Amino acid sequence: MKKPMITILFLSLFLWLNSAIGQVPNGLYLTEVANIPNNMGIRSAYDGSGRLFAATQDGTIRIIDENGQLLSTPFLDISSLVRFNGEQGLLGLAFHPNYSQNGYFFINYTKASPNQGDTLIVRYQVSANPDIADPNSAVILMRIEQDFGNHNGGNILFGPDGYLYIGMGDGGSGNDPNHRAQDLTQLLGKMLRIDVDGSLQQDDEACGLDAGPYGIPNDNPFVNSNNSCDEIWASGLRNPWRWSFDRLTGDMYIADVGQNKWEEVNFQPASSSGGENYGWRCREGFHENTGATCTPPLPTFTDPILELAHTDGNCSITGGYNYRGPIINLQNHYIYTDWCKNQLWLANYSQNQWLSMPWTANIVPTGVTSFGEDHLGNVYITSQNGPIYRIDGITEDLIFANGFEGDLIFLNGFESP
Repeated sequence: MKKPMITILFLSLFLWLNSAIGQVPNGLYLTEVANIPNNMGIRSAYDGSGRLFAATQDGTIRIIDENGQLLSTPFLDISSLVRFNGEQGLLGLAFHPNYSQNGYFFINYTKASPNQGDTLIVRYQVSANPDIADPNSAVILMRIEQDFGNHNGGNILFGPDGYLYIGMGDGGSGNDPNHRAQDLTQLLGKMLRIDVDGSLQQDDEACGLDAGPYGIPNDNPFVNSNNSCDEIWASGLRNPWRWSFDRLTGDMYIADVGQNKWEEVNFQPASSSGGENYGWRCREGFHENTGATCTPPLPTFTDPILELAHTDGNCSITGGYNYRGPIINLQNHYIYTDWCKNQLWLANYSQNQWLSMPWTANIVPTGVTSFGEDHLGNVYITSQNGPIYRIDGITEDLIFANGFEGDLIFLNGFESP
């Protein structure tokens, strides 16, 4: 028999009031689920298997199976092909939206010689064994020349539109000395958007070197502009190390690593037609970058939604996800951290402003390299020294296990059953 509606409503309201705007939701904790050194984040293939995939910076992809066991044999090992040094390495992994049918997945890495340090976007395919990729299936989509060894970006994700998005840093050094981020004839310092199921056309102004099987979406913002790279979706980025899509709304959150003073989080709504310029190297956070000269007239810049000052001990932001998993009172909170401060933050939007709240969990992750999300929306935190943590808390299943029945939908607070 179902409990009276008033009981369910009261419980919903209680949980919501205890995770009000400006307060860290109650009942959150971290659970260690695996240990994989040098891991660059968790990915799901969304193939119904329940497996988790972790790319390591030194050039492997490891599998945590549906029972939580780390498989001894890597899914893929390309360590001999990867330039692993400092910020370089195997930096990104994304599974094709139709992976269950075609077995395609894509990686982003900085290559060993020749063209050492250049970024490669490469497609691979799974073998007949679902836990082993075919190492001979590599197809290079594009190569991007890198100026220096840092600011490689690295994260790649498929958007809700089915296109592959590629976050590229400005090429490195300090204050973007080669002025890549504001130059639309360069792929560095940009968010790119390509069609991995398409092909380049004669009139495309594509800038990817060694260009392989990809196409340009016809609604990319610079497709019809002269002297610009058609792959560009947005510009003015310094080092978008980790960024993500909101799995519910399709909004994009881009955590961009700053120079000397400010870390920032940029926001692009799902309704955007692209073309935003996030300001680097002319701006850092909300502020003019005094370390570089930008000659007027300046373009219109899109300000970030959040910034972190280095005076507070921050040095390098690591972006996470806007939470849409099973934890009820964590819904619609953006999770992120900083490499130096080892502080987790939760941010949400209310009354026309973004508020960040420091969260001190039962475990303090150090050296956080990335975040990840599984097929259910659970969010994971990965660290360079190995531990991988899942964020846990109060879920619907936990409520029902304590004697409650009925259908509940919890989004931004609660909704009536």
